[in-house]
Amino acid sequence: MARAPVVFAARELTVHFGGITALDSVSVEIASGEVLGIIGPNGAGKTTLFNVICGFVRPQAGSLEWKGLRFTGTRTDRLAGRGIARTLQGVGLFPGLNVLENVMVGAQRFRGTGFFSALLALPRSDRDEQTLRERSLDVLRKLECEHLAERMPGTLAYPMQKRVALARALVGEPELLLLDEPAGGLDSGEVEDLGKQIRRLRGSMAVMLVEHRMDLVMSICDRVVVLDFGRVIASGDPTTVGHDPKVLEAYLGRENGEGAGGLDASKEDQGEPR
Repeated sequence: MARAPVVFAARELTVHFGGITALDSVSVEIASGEVLGIIGPNGAGKTTLFNVICGFVRPQAGSLEWKGLRFTGTRTDRLAGRGIARTLQGVGLFPGLNVLENVMVGAQRFRGTGFFSALLALPRSDRDEQTLRERSLDVLRKLECEHLAERMPGTLAYPMQKRVALARALVGEPELLLLDEPAGGLDSGEVEDLGKQIRRLRGSMAVMLVEHRMDLVMSICDRVVVLDFGRVIASGDPTTVGHDPKVLEAYLGRENGEGAGGLDASKEDQGEPR
């Protein structure tokens, strides 16, 4: 079966922070409908990679490609228009907005009216507002949290806040979804539910996730890329990567990974918080 077309690629990215090399000629690509895991020990460069993609960090070398066209330095507020959405390591919800309003923030790319139309409450602005509400409620419904629409984020348990943050990212109908430690703070049952949600996204978008929960990574990812000290040290299917001696040495500190038996997918945390 032929592989789906590549939707996004990072080519030879290099990022220096003072005398520290956070990314060293890193290349990564992801195809439409693929789930790609980015893993590695603490300080490996995973979050820096996401920050380059989202325009928070400008690389000293290398480039980004979206559907075959090169781009660099995209303003973060234009990512949604390009078809890219990201969740944060925490939740990043606005405490003064209720759940529905928080999700509606992620749907602004579908608003057809400008600031002054909304300010003056013109009829077209009202129609846009209703459309955004309906889109947002539909996503909340699919994530089984529509009943929380009028609640304030601070009144919700942390796992539900994470689900609302995911809804806000999904409502913009991205073609590439970046998940930054989506399983952080979740128990085993909640991680299993998250895995099911991510699997359902395969048909409509590419998903790239930075994660330290090996049980989640090994169960949902089509491919895994491993970073260590800013370099790609392994790439491939989860089983192959999980038994790569270089990967085992990076995670477990065992010479050539001898006797390690592979990354244990049953472990909740392989000591990699970022």
